Amino acid sequence: MSKQLKTISAKQAWDICQQNPRALLIDIRSSMEYLFVGHPEGAVHVPWIDEPDWVVNPNFVTDVRKLMLGGVIEGDHSSAPVILICRSGKRSKEAGQALVEAGIPNVYNIDEGFEGDLDEHHHRSTIGGWRFHGLPWQQC
Repeated sequence: MSKQLKTISAKQAWDICQQNPRALLIDIRSSMEYLFVGHPEGAVHVPWIDEPDWVVNPNFVTDVRKLMLGGVIEGDHSSAPVILICRSGKRSKEAGQALVEAGIPNVYNIDEGFEGDLDEHHHRSTIGGWRFHGLPWQQC
């Protein structure tokens, strides 16, 4: 079990989720992003920073621990992969570091996030991200 944040691609994250039913894919974006922009299929929403105050969720680590213990992951929760995704991989890196510092092993950050970085026209999902790579996603 690794106790440092690991960075993986969206395709690697999808493969882990397909190969390990105990893997927990967490979308850490705001509620508005999760609902209206879309999210990876099977992702659970636990915001890192959310409206209306736009401050770091003081219960983030506890909320993730509850998911790990509350039936989403059965058995030895300590070795189940926890995979985080945000818009472009920056917020999920911060959130992942908080989980690692709290002692949660096997934490992964998806490097390009859901939408990837901005292209030269200030558009997302054109040069990287979960959607760019054609991975399953849904929208409310």
